[in-house]
Amino acid sequence: MPIEVEENPDAVADAAARRVAEAAALAIAARGRFSIALSGGRTPRGLYQRLAAGVTPPIDWSRMRIYFADERAVPPDDPESNFRLARETLIDPAGIPPKNVHRMKGEYPDLAAAVEEYEAHLGEPLDLVVLGLGEDGHIASLFPGRGAVLETVHRVAAVLDAPKPPPRRLTLTPRALAEAREVLVLVTGSEKAAAAARALETSGPASELPARLVRDRVWLLDRAAAAGLSPR
Repeated sequence: MPIEVEENPDAVADAAARRVAEAAALAIAARGRFSIALSGGRTPRGLYQRLAAGVTPPIDWSRMRIYFADERAVPPDDPESNFRLARETLIDPAGIPPKNVHRMKGEYPDLAAAVEEYEAHLGEPLDLVVLGLGEDGHIASLFPGRGAVLETVHRVAAVLDAPKPPPRRLTLTPRALAEAREVLVLVTGSEKAAAAARALETSGPASELPARLVRDRVWLLDRAAAAGLSPR
């Protein structure tokens, strides 16, 4: 499993930006476009800011397609909205065309309709999915012991009982993560160390610890988050 430990959160963001730029260059050369699914939360924010400021190799934003790993059931201008975070830190600063941004419609009263609509956008594998890690081991909005973590047919699911607010959410499913060409897990802070160690170094079902679904993908951790890992 590819694990990279950086000195601090800034170094994690720098390393992640380089990997995104490289993935974008490869995808655009191979298929003419680059599809990336973004997550919310504190850790990915630095990555988005660095991408907007400019990276090497430079990204052709007109060929970038923005998707989301999950979304809260809130309007797009709500402070809790993952779309709002991405718009303020990446989409608007970088000038990514609105037609290239596919947001999850968390404001729909009927989340089943939102799931069906978003599923239609995901006809082929995503090039890259950016994930954070929760202290309970959740990724996207796949939480321990909740039904969405067991979904194997659909690529998108509604979550109605998330253990942290807001309880209603939309999320990519294990199928969508498994199909993605690349997954990048960003983990910073000592409060995530126990979850990271359990995900990467213990066995057990993904229903118990959803981060195990992506344990074989690329993980970028700072030293605090890696404190529980065995010496390498």
